[in-house]
Amino acid sequence: MADTLLEVEDLKTYFFTEAGVVKAVDGTSFTVNRGEPLGLVGESGSGKTITALSILGVIPRPGKIISGKITFDGQNLVGKKDKDLREIRGRRIGYVSQDPNSSLDPLFSVESQLAEVIMSHEKMTKEEARARVLKLLNLVRIPEPEARLGAYPHELSGGMRQRIAIARALAANPDMLIADEPTTNLDVTIQAQVLELLKSLERDLGMTLILITHDMGIVAEMTKRVVVLYAGRVAEVADTSSIYNNPKHPYTAALLQSVPRIDRKKNLVPIPGNIPNLITPPTGCRFHPRCAYVVDKCAGEQPPLEPCGSGRLVACYRWKDISLGKTA
Repeated sequence: MADTLLEVEDLKTYFFTEAGVVKAVDGTSFTVNRGEPLGLVGESGSGKTITALSILGVIPRPGKIISGKITFDGQNLVGKKDKDLREIRGRRIGYVSQDPNSSLDPLFSVESQLAEVIMSHEKMTKEEARARVLKLLNLVRIPEPEARLGAYPHELSGGMRQRIAIARALAANPDMLIADEPTTNLDVTIQAQVLELLKSLERDLGMTLILITHDMGIVAEMTKRVVVLYAGRVAEVADTSSIYNNPKHPYTAALLQSVPRIDRKKNLVPIPGNIPNLITPPTGCRFHPRCAYVVDKCAGEQPPLEPCGSGRLVACYRWKDISLGKTA
């Protein structure tokens, strides 16, 4: 039986703006098993990052968790005081944002930023912290680590900054690492290096990885299980090979059809329309205005997330009578 590390149940995170209530995450549910890398996938605006920030308890204002549960290793994180959450953030759950410049302070050196995280979770001398920092820099494959201790973020390349951000997230040896679009704004060669680094860290440290991305190619390379999000709701959940070989939700199939392939000629098929305004989202299935398989019922009622095979879930009224086939 799988060992569940994280369970998100019917999570609703809304933003109360002057323009109206933005339902950024609106009933999301999924589980993460210990040691099983999970991908959170969807277009920009699907709720991936807000889901991650909800787990960490760092939702920016005017956002707020309205309802639902986030159970991490047996503890419900929703409603916990910030003091208690700080014991979990960093120590138990690490986070790498898509922009390392947002997590690294330009006014402090690499050594001081990493040592601060280490010493906030463990009592040790500055010398001991410095030794730990060097160990972390070696772990994330920073060349000439001693020479980088006094460097500032602006003196490092984009790939190097992302490695430092990963080292910072790993400073307290977390059980889980959430990597939010970790290869954004990096060239292809550096992207491959960062992904290979994450894969080796996951293996060597026994860490559970949640990878947030819109890139289905990265999902295939890095994950064993996938949660497909659309407009704040879960569209489909399945193991990675099943997602690629036999998608059940039209949105999943559309994502796969928009992935470029170098191993065979294939015309890319863009997804028509745009992700909806989450202040006034469509009724029923939120994907129905863009779906080629829509029927009247799709616009009237929200489809439930229901079993559609071994360990698989899908939120689509028509999954039994449409054949999406192998699209990747």
